[in-house]
Amino acid sequence: MRASLIQMGVDPDEPVDSRRERAATLVRDTHRQTGADLLVLPELWTVGAFAHQEFASAAEALDGPTAQALSAAARECGTWLHAGSIVERAPAAEGQPTTDDGSTLYNTSLVFDPSGTLVRSYRKIHRFGFDQGEAVLMGAGTEPVTVALPEATIGLATCYDLRFPELFRLLVDAGAGLLVIPAGWPERRREHWTLLARARAVENQAYVLACGSAGTTGGVPQAGHSIVVDPWGEVLGEAGPEESVLTVDLDLPKVAAVRKDFPALRDRVLGVR
Repeated sequence: MRASLIQMGVDPDEPVDSRRERAATLVRDTHRQTGADLLVLPELWTVGAFAHQEFASAAEALDGPTAQALSAAARECGTWLHAGSIVERAPAAEGQPTTDDGSTLYNTSLVFDPSGTLVRSYRKIHRFGFDQGEAVLMGAGTEPVTVALPEATIGLATCYDLRFPELFRLLVDAGAGLLVIPAGWPERRREHWTLLARARAVENQAYVLACGSAGTTGGVPQAGHSIVVDPWGEVLGEAGPEESVLTVDLDLPKVAAVRKDFPALRDRVLGVR
């Protein structure tokens, strides 16, 4: 299986409509050049992960303009597309933050199949900000999400989720052998990004595909450095800080082989606190 991570740059001076069109073009161009079975975009690339003041104005429905543009791109390419995440506007939910118009915003990932159908969406569970920004402006997802591709099952997580190993255990228990993580990770904590990506791969004996963004959003320089790690913790590829595409071929049987040869997952003791 071949995967391409599209480390897209976010420029606050670029209109959202222009960036949306550019993302669809990047998907088409990348697939034409690499023939990838799975393409991945970063977190909140339409607005920028730290552009908190723009969240409400950039929010859209799951069938909004971003979904329509990326659905068309996936259909034209005939490939699986993890379209990163958008600011989703949904009806107000009890116990969740609400906007002035009475809706609730979510940081929601979209996954399209080769026909362009939106097969799954995932609302980010762990919101970043320590009582500021995303943590108070957006609602929290409640359900781990996996997607069954013909070749493998992927588990979905987003950015700050990477720091919470409990979520990834749930995804593995649901059958995931690939963990896909779009992010808008800040440059000042880049070492954590690579360390945690490798840790999640090793402890779950799974591939980790972590796609970051480039540029600066909300005044916060982005780390870039998208990374693919195999189930033994080996880094198969890592991007630099600039906008780029990272393409890696995945040996999917390696997941089962590692889990058989080093059966740490089998030896888990549940219920110990």
